Amino acid sequence: MPPTSDDPDKARRFREAALPHLDDVYTLARYLLRDASDAEDAVQECYLRALKHFDSYRGPAMKPWLFAILRNVCNAEYARRAHRPSAFEDTPGAAEQTPIWQESEASPETEVLRSRDAGAIRKLIEALAEPFKETFVLREINNLSYREIAEAVGAPIGTVMSRLARARALLRAAWTAEEEQAK
Repeated sequence: MPPTSDDPDKARRFREAALPHLDDVYTLARYLLRDASDAEDAVQECYLRALKHFDSYRGPAMKPWLFAILRNVCNAEYARRAHRPSAFEDTPGAAEQTPIWQESEASPETEVLRSRDAGAIRKLIEALAEPFKETFVLREINNLSYREIAEAVGAPIGTVMSRLARARALLRAAWTAEEEQAK
């Protein structure tokens, strides 16, 4: 007899496997949907679907599986709320530059500046077009490998790498433009 959703062992195994990733799933939902309430709803739906299909889960990593489910939830049920065109254009040659978030941590002053700029960076990330934002958040915030991102979004690794490079270039260009305006 297959386990039901009332199976306490299944619920325990699911909690142990999935709940440690709750914050990361919420973080991605928050970036994708730009609204805390919508993100909470999407995460709840994601976890309900994951529990429902937990018996069929055979993957090596729970986190990419949850991200894939969340992505489907967001695309299917919340995409109209999250859709907003990107405010940035690609800059030729920007992909060869060193990303600004990989600078060395030099001093306490640097940390204060980074802290102050966190809100600005978050807004720049949120303004990215969906495939770039999603890939960037999965890689740079959730630390997924290219392979895990490819599994989560259903795209080839080359596409993931291209999207990540473009997201970095767009963010670099937007950050530079903001810095120039501030002068």
